[in-house]
Amino acid sequence: MTSVSQLGSTSITLQFDLGRDINGAARDVQAPINAARAYLPTDLPGNPWYDKVNPADSPILILALTSDALTQDQIYAAANSVISQKLSQVPGVGQVIIGGSSRPAVRVEANPTILNRLGLGLEAVQAAVAAENTNQAKGSVGNDAKRWLVTDNDQLKTAKQYRPIIVACRDGGPVRLGDVADVEDSYSNVYNAGSFNGKPSILVFIFRQPGANIIDTVDRAKAALPYLKASLPAANNLEIENDRSKTARASVVDVEVSLSLSVLLVILVVFAFLRELRATLIPGVVVPVSIVGTFAVLYVSGYSLDNLSLLPLTISTGFVVDDAIVVI
Repeated sequence: MTSVSQLGSTSITLQFDLGRDINGAARDVQAPINAARAYLPTDLPGNPWYDKVNPADSPILILALTSDALTQDQIYAAANSVISQKLSQVPGVGQVIIGGSSRPAVRVEANPTILNRLGLGLEAVQAAVAAENTNQAKGSVGNDAKRWLVTDNDQLKTAKQYRPIIVACRDGGPVRLGDVADVEDSYSNVYNAGSFNGKPSILVFIFRQPGANIIDTVDRAKAALPYLKASLPAANNLEIENDRSKTARASVVDVEVSLSLSVLLVILVVFAFLRELRATLIPGVVVPVSIVGTFAVLYVSGYSLDNLSLLPLTISTGFVVDDAIVVI
């Protein structure tokens, strides 16, 4: 277990043995999360959650969301509410991280000199802001049989709405928040910024689940992009910034070319030096049969092509060629 804490968030990483089933581990993690909620502060912006990912893994796909008409916080809201939720449901996707910005927020910077002159503390400012920003029922209407709650979403969302909040009364008049603090529209984290092709952007980092095939997961994520674009406001532009599956596909193509050339060169070299059709057919048959047999064993064992299987496959082909020539 390791943890990293920073302003506004804490991340705890649990690493299990390789033989541990990831779904069973997820169930074991969910149970203590539910048990710990009673001990957590009541004013958390969100409940704790978990993701099944490899902490040493890199994003398999990075998307960039830009717009010429929307603000940074509006782009972030679209990415967080639409793209993140949809992509998290794609099979093989373990985690979706939104970067380049953060949630819109109102920043209140109190002036300690003015507060001291008025005999107020920061606790008074905090209590006044919290009291005015509570979303709850305002009353009820009913009769002997039924009752209806009257609610109104009066949560404050902009700096303009926060400034008139009354913090205290002094000298027969109200002391408002705008009198003792600088209130401005901002973000929950002002140290996040993203750029794509010279434009402010929101970046979407997609990680795979442990053991998931990179190419299959990327293909599923790409297949969902047209539906995501249709769900976003028309002013948003969604593009692929980085596709890690390209290197995997290129590696497979390189191995295919290497294997094909090796088989061809073996046949040509044997025929050129031995000048015998029977001797030429032996390596010409042995090498493809050995490769096909290797793929059969990989398929039955449930393995897929990756760097650990492509490299020994290429090297072992050379061994088969050498042995075939020696036998001849």
